[in-house]
Amino acid sequence: MRAFPPFIAGLIFSAGALADDPLPELPQLGTSPDAISVIGISSGGYMATQLAVAWPERFKGLAVLAAGPWSCAQGGLGRALGQCMSTRRGPPDLASLDLKLRDYQARELVGHTADLAKLRAYVWHGGADNVVDPSLGEALAKQLSGWLANPPEQLQVDVAPEAGHGWPIRSNEQIPPSWLAECRGGGGTHLLACGTDIAGDALAWLHGELAPAQEVDMTQLLRFDQEDFAVRGMSSVGYALIPEACKAGGCDLTLALHGCGMDSEQIDEAFVRHSGLNEWAVANQRVVLYPQAKTSLANPQGCWDWWGFTESTWQLDPLHDTREGVQVSALMAMIDRLEESPAEDE
Repeated sequence: MRAFPPFIAGLIFSAGALADDPLPELPQLGTSPDAISVIGISSGGYMATQLAVAWPERFKGLAVLAAGPWSCAQGGLGRALGQCMSTRRGPPDLASLDLKLRDYQARELVGHTADLAKLRAYVWHGGADNVVDPSLGEALAKQLSGWLANPPEQLQVDVAPEAGHGWPIRSNEQIPPSWLAECRGGGGTHLLACGTDIAGDALAWLHGELAPAQEVDMTQLLRFDQEDFAVRGMSSVGYALIPEACKAGGCDLTLALHGCGMDSEQIDEAFVRHSGLNEWAVANQRVVLYPQAKTSLANPQGCWDWWGFTESTWQLDPLHDTREGVQVSALMAMIDRLEESPAEDE
């Protein structure tokens, strides 16, 4: 019989056991509605901004890694590839995107200007990113500066000159080497061994001083049935890190959105276990929700819908980047579920 390394054997045993058992539903936890943040990488970064613009009154903070401005693709894959990843079609036209925002606001498809102005925001980009051009992170920062009431107080922009495309982490011995990517090169799981704790940096900016990160008991990572919320492009499985102290209610919430090629179907649980968010969450009584997208013919890399693929087959002007977007609605429904009091289902 073939012998596997301990961490591989554990994953195989866990996957087999989980395959035979029905998954639990995402629980009602009574999370606080007052300090919700959303953080995303690449396509998850684009989706994070879509959520924050659609429902700014629901979010305190927005953190975006390796992505460009809100609604950059404007419902077209060609523009997504040629203007929002590379810039071979020229830079995004922020003035036209601002007009689109005002149109959406007039139609009550996104949040109000006053609510958007209150957000705290954090933008990170790798200077050696060869997937999403670093200039697009600069464009996002410029766009946010035009929306926020006091950009110097509310917006932090970090550029890591030597980092590639991905989510930088501070490596530790618990992470299998196969789950790490070289800082500049990226690729693989897109967890970049840059010696940078991006999770701590982002959460501290969005929420203020934090208690020191703590080691995580991974029995607190819930693998749940996402079918209640599954719409086109979303998986049947999701994850949530629920600290023991949060089961009684009252904890804060962070929504963490993976990038293309980073869902659990493609990189197993690398991102949900090693993003760095979990260690800060258990120390600061914060639930972390890790929804999962999935691969398909229309979306072979398992990206979040930031160019309209979930709706473009039946809408001339897809509303994926509004309150009516099917993935935006599903993600907000997850937040609503977590905010419900556990007593309400008794």
